[in-house]
Amino acid sequence: MVKEAKLALEDGTILTGESFGYETIKTGEVVFATGMTGYVESLTDPSYKGQILMPTYPLQGNYGISSEWYQSEGIKAEGFIVREECIHPSHSLSEKGLSDFLSEFKIPGIGGIDTRALTIKIRERGTMKGALATTEISNEELLEMAISQKDITEVDLVDKVCVKEPKILGEEFSERVVIVDCGIKNNSINALLKREVGVTVLPYHTDLKDILDYDPDAVLISSGPGDPNRVKEAINVIPKLAERLPVFGICLGQQLISIAFGAKIYKMKFGHRGTNQPVKDLKTGKVSITSQNHGFSVDPDSITDKPLNVTQINLNDGTVEGIDHEELPVSSVQYHPEAGPGPHDTDFAFDRFVKSMRDY
Repeated sequence: MVKEAKLALEDGTILTGESFGYETIKTGEVVFATGMTGYVESLTDPSYKGQILMPTYPLQGNYGISSEWYQSEGIKAEGFIVREECIHPSHSLSEKGLSDFLSEFKIPGIGGIDTRALTIKIRERGTMKGALATTEISNEELLEMAISQKDITEVDLVDKVCVKEPKILGEEFSERVVIVDCGIKNNSINALLKREVGVTVLPYHTDLKDILDYDPDAVLISSGPGDPNRVKEAINVIPKLAERLPVFGICLGQQLISIAFGAKIYKMKFGHRGTNQPVKDLKTGKVSITSQNHGFSVDPDSITDKPLNVTQINLNDGTVEGIDHEELPVSSVQYHPEAGPGPHDTDFAFDRFVKSMRDY
């Protein structure tokens, strides 16, 4: 027997659907993602911490779940909203179904939702706070939970997803990158290991001395969730690192680098989430299709008098997609060059980073 699930939005909307996954109540920022595949990678992406994820593609779970596709040790999104849950997945690597996957990590799911209409609502009104219940609760109580939760700008999400202790991989390689972990994805780590570069993953709040004690050849400021202005420890250490080593930032990492050199960040109306964002390189004119997941962006007007140059832009809305420092070996991209999910058009960003490290 299918049980009822409910989704409440801060504007007073109450949607009912079919419950799957874990029986619980979760709150978070309701966001949509436009990829046609990649639900495993998205759910396990630490950048979705604090958010209830809704894919715009209607059928989810059709190729099952494989641990090979995880981008962290488990689900980081707070909940999952779908038009239709596939209960009979088919894939040679599939280990379990979508509902069992959600249940394993105590995450609620709601199916039977008109995700097209809800996406249009979010695009028109902007991202909203929500509450998702797969257990009994009154509409009034659920709506109050949606409204009363803290805004995502008031929550320290990075601390909930970063490593707690140093993690060392690829010790057999002579070169080493320190990753300042704000919510690193497995694919980013693997991209460096594939290029025969060792990796040391450190918590975002690690100080300069402790980072340099690992004798890195370069530093990667990782992607991650939430408001970059709250990640002050990483912001404070970036300029000091940049005076000594090449520094590369991905997604949240770009925002942290920008703040560190005096730029400003703003919260986007509904963000970029999906695998089909067109980005133009202003130096080469080349356009790449990119994977993205962010709700904050760099204010281009705040860069004009700073030692930063915009190198790439989004062709849909003109937002900043890449930055280089004018003098220091510092660069960043707003998209996810490691994909997972998404196209591999921009995998060369890791080649550039490794080359800058070796040239330096």
